[in-house]
Amino acid sequence: MESLGTLLPILLIGVVFYLLIMRPARNRQRKQAEMMSALAPGTKVMTTAGVYGTLVAIDDEDAEIEIAPGVVIRVVKAAIGKVIETEQAPSESAPPAEPPNPSA
Repeated sequence: MESLGTLLPILLIGVVFYLLIMRPARNRQRKQAEMMSALAPGTKVMTTAGVYGTLVAIDDEDAEIEIAPGVVIRVVKAAIGKVIETEQAPSESAPPAEPPNPSA
C-alpha cells in the first residue's frame, strides 16, 4: 500500500503532462495538416513571416504565392501559416445601420 502512495504523484504528473501539453499539441498538428490538405490555387494565405498573398501553384514541397500583381514568390509549403477567410459583404453579415437622427 505504501508503494502506491509513492507512485500516485508520478502517475498524476504524467496525466497532467498529457492533458496540458501532449493533447493540445496533437490537436494543433491535426488542424495544420487539415489546412495543408485543403490548400488550392486561388486561396488567400498568410505565411509564417506575415506575408499575405494568393496561392498560384502548390506541389508536395513548395508553393508559389502572388503577393502583388505579377510578383510571385516561392516558399516552402510549411511556411504557410494560415488561410485567410474571405469576408462577407456587410449587408449579409449584419443588419443595415440606421442613419443618425438630425433632429436630436
